[in-house]
Amino acid sequence: MPSQASKQLETFPNPNSDRDYEIKFDCPEFTCLCPKTGQPDFATLRISYVPDLTCVELKSLKLYLWSYRNEGAFHEAVTNRILDDLVAAVRPRRMELLADFYVRGGIHTTVRVRYPEGFSTAAPGAEADFSEMTRDLPLPKG
Repeated sequence: MPSQASKQLETFPNPNSDRDYEIKFDCPEFTCLCPKTGQPDFATLRISYVPDLTCVELKSLKLYLWSYRNEGAFHEAVTNRILDDLVAAVRPRRMELLADFYVRGGIHTTVRVRYPEGFSTAAPGAEADFSEMTRDLPLPKG
């Protein structure tokens, strides 16, 4: 039986919760629909996070991302929604999501969102600097 898209993100216990380490995912097949035209928008999502007590389970992440294939969403909105859902499920120490949308109408769009808000990278395209963050920051509303 084929897998079905789902909004359910599953987690598992972090096997090394006493240590800061980074997990990265590249998801090159993300698709949603343009809410104005109904045409598909394609993107590569780059997710990086430092887990606290739990990690996201990869099959559930894949099915979650599939759930956007038939939904209309502006790039900015869908990127923020995905980050909010991941943060709510995993409760990471830090997380960043870069959505790199393919050129459409002659415009190349990237949207970068971070949790907690306010941390920044040293330069555009640089790795995130999480050294000054703490784990006791509030989760996003939602």
